[in-house]
Amino acid sequence: MIIDSHAHIVMPPESFRYMAELVGGRANPSTTPKVPDASVRKVAEELVQSMDKVGTDVQFISPRPYLQMHSVKPGRVTELWSRHCNDLIARFVALFPDRFRGVAGLPQYMNESPALRAVPELERCVKELGFVGCLINPDPTEGEGPTPPGLGDPFWYPLYDAMTQLDVPGLIHSAGSCSARESYTLKFINEESIAIVSLLGSKVFDTYPGLKIVVAHGGGAIPYQMGRFRSWSVRKGETVSFDEQLKRLYFDTCNYSKEAIELLLKVAGTDNVLFGTEKPGTGSARDPVSGRDYDDMKPVIESIDWLSEQQRRNIFECNCTRVYSRAFRKDEAC
Repeated sequence: MIIDSHAHIVMPPESFRYMAELVGGRANPSTTPKVPDASVRKVAEELVQSMDKVGTDVQFISPRPYLQMHSVKPGRVTELWSRHCNDLIARFVALFPDRFRGVAGLPQYMNESPALRAVPELERCVKELGFVGCLINPDPTEGEGPTPPGLGDPFWYPLYDAMTQLDVPGLIHSAGSCSARESYTLKFINEESIAIVSLLGSKVFDTYPGLKIVVAHGGGAIPYQMGRFRSWSVRKGETVSFDEQLKRLYFDTCNYSKEAIELLLKVAGTDNVLFGTEKPGTGSARDPVSGRDYDDMKPVIESIDWLSEQQRRNIFECNCTRVYSRAFRKDEAC
């Protein structure tokens, strides 16, 4: 089975109309989103067709991150928008229960405690909608600042409490960027890098040994700058090597370069990497060399000749069923 652990919902046009009303009215008054079943089915079927073209059996879908509006004032905007996106995802899953799993977008707002909006929405999504994970944005200010503390700070503990109690992983995935010198793609990479260093330099995994964190886009810059952080760890007097600390985290393959994926697998280990494509998304453009879209990642993993068949299966399927324990029945897991 090929499980794409990192993908996002395709929004029907009625949703964008609702978004405009939310932002324009600053959620006051708020309207009731009206998205007909036919519109939901149309975009869901298009997503299934995209999966079929590249051989994906199951996709984990979450809200499109750069549209989460975490910095739009007031916080009620992202609260209502997150709920709408999550409800849409639940409708996708209901239409195609064998093809989709829901991953919650959280209404994180600026530097507000996640206990206020994010945790209640996570609990709703897991307990009522059957979702299997969530997104975590390390900087909900989207560059508007001042930023909240790093992910290693107790500021985030209410979210970690909820995640461990519900047994759901969090995918570290930044959202939009308000900076003229930092696109949202750069924002993703920078925030992932900061998040890893913050988490591994903290007591989070001592406090929450069952916490499961997946870092998107191949871990930002960290796997490709290991020498610097090995040295940093030694100079700090760490008794556990940076390489071993990195094993506390999981990573996805949303990095559209075979060379980079091979390095990630060697650095993080094949037991800590989950197949992910984010298709359709940033990588949905034709590679003139291969003739495939950059985000058609299945042939890339298959072409790495030093992987064993079991290692490939772990990347495509088994690691995901182990980390996302709510996503499959026990008899479906590896």
